[in-house]
Amino acid sequence: MATVVTTLETKRTLHEPVLVDEVVGTLAPAEGETVVDCTFGAGGHARALAPGVGRRGAYIAIDRDPSTEPLFVGFSEHSNCSTRYIRADFAEGLETLLDEGVAADVILMDLGVSSMQVDRPERGFSYSRSAPLDMRMDDTQGVTAADLLATADEAELAGWFRAYGEERYARPIARGIVRRRAERPIRSTCDLVEVIRTSIPTPALFAGGHPAKRVFQALRIVVNDELGLLERGLEAAFDVLATGGRLGVITFHSLEDRIVKRFMQAKAQGCTCPPDLPACICGGTAQAALLLPKAVAPGTEEQERNPRSQSAKLRALVKVAG
Repeated sequence: MATVVTTLETKRTLHEPVLVDEVVGTLAPAEGETVVDCTFGAGGHARALAPGVGRRGAYIAIDRDPSTEPLFVGFSEHSNCSTRYIRADFAEGLETLLDEGVAADVILMDLGVSSMQVDRPERGFSYSRSAPLDMRMDDTQGVTAADLLATADEAELAGWFRAYGEERYARPIARGIVRRRAERPIRSTCDLVEVIRTSIPTPALFAGGHPAKRVFQALRIVVNDELGLLERGLEAAFDVLATGGRLGVITFHSLEDRIVKRFMQAKAQGCTCPPDLPACICGGTAQAALLLPKAVAPGTEEQERNPRSQSAKLRALVKVAG
């Protein structure tokens, strides 16, 4: 058991959760409430949120990555509230809770790939380390990034890179992948980085960060169906929320943030009649109120302390009607 605690403490040092103060202050867990943590990871947000619910409260952790379970065990042993772990993607986990009739007071989604996944080279998330091209958040299920690169046609690859990575050179990179795999398989992160470097103009190699960043993001999103799960998970999360319950979502890129922003604005909108009508005829009423007028980003101090937090944004709402 000491090994688990030691591992937890190590992860706590290496993997700092983002926007912790903002999450706790906005979602404000209270004595006796139920919190659902949709992406438990190394438990950073859990350690900040769980004390607020006290002994009569409950903390439910969801994560699709099997490596998080021993970290949850360490968290659970040191927590005063009741705890539960569900190994699933957050959409499936929330739907399970909905079927069980659970009513949550606080739900947190911390999206994207976790630091502990990036920092394990064998997972293949990082373009700066040599590793097999895997990128699965649950490495026991589904196809790998290498599988996709071996089977998708040029148009499909270019579409992914353009839509999910906003990659300017999507077409030449896709063409380079198809050309390269005809000669030999693209199996490692280094193989893919090499193809990207040789497929784009030389000036682009030195502008806008690492030249592989956008392609790796796109592949990770496709491998894990991140945007599809987000849309499904947001609806399930709102259904699981009790009236008065708070939902907070942390995003790390514009595609996620647009989906979350549209979802929350729609729930808070109420009337959907055209603005030129003299009176409402749709009868729509707001189901939620925004807790934050706009997305909150980390402050300068946090960004300097934790560079991975720089692109993070927090949005939140409170449910006012079922």
